[in-house]
Amino acid sequence: MAAEIDRDKVRASFHRQATDYDRHAVVQGRVVEKLLVLLQAEGVSPARLLDIGAGTGRLLARLTELYPDADTVGVDLAPGMCETAARNLAGRRVRMLNADAESLPFDAESFDVVVSTSTYQWLATLDQAFDEAQRVLAPGGVFCFALFGERTLFELRESYRAVLDGGADRTHSFFSCNEVSAALERAGFDNARVSSELEVELHPDVPELLRSLKRIGAGSTAPASRRGLSERRMMLEMMESYRRRFGREDGVPATYDVVYGVARKAEGE
Repeated sequence: MAAEIDRDKVRASFHRQATDYDRHAVVQGRVVEKLLVLLQAEGVSPARLLDIGAGTGRLLARLTELYPDADTVGVDLAPGMCETAARNLAGRRVRMLNADAESLPFDAESFDVVVSTSTYQWLATLDQAFDEAQRVLAPGGVFCFALFGERTLFELRESYRAVLDGGADRTHSFFSCNEVSAALERAGFDNARVSSELEVELHPDVPELLRSLKRIGAGSTAPASRRGLSERRMMLEMMESYRRRFGREDGVPATYDVVYGVARKAEGE
């Protein structure tokens, strides 16, 4: 069984890494640009726009350029991310709030467009967050998002499981495209389109990959576990398994399975 998600640990981890996040979040930057292409293809001209899990404000900065007249709001679970975003977005027409994707502090039908990138994979289920996105959207509004899907970091997860020797699996479990589509349908969205594509990062070695994950706040999302020599030995064995199974001449790959979704709230709601 994959590890349950400790939301307090997620919040604290991203809070600590807020100032260094953009320097190391390479794939996440690519995802922002691809999401903007999807959103623009919808032909929207929003007066009110919300970014859920806004992080350091990278997507918000681009949105304020594309839609300078919109009232734009960003929310993030991590206070450090909100503070960093507020600094990065100073002088722009945007507000940042510390808030949870599963309990948004807005009235129903408050926004014409809701976006999100690299956020929903940290939730145990998608239902409550998608229900909230649907609730705050105006009728006909667009929901456009990207999250990391089921093959994300499969090299790391398979290498870890290979050395478990019957122990508890504490690796993170990601949503499949089918799970994302089903959650959108349950939330009542119309004409939902879900697709995925792989992004691959290369790292010099496995320790550098692990350091990179830690620098973007994603190093550990499982509840606290045992420590000591047995844990260290398992980590060393995992890294050797990773290098042996997946290593290449130019480094070790880390795969990200990016799931993109675009949907609309029905006009009659």
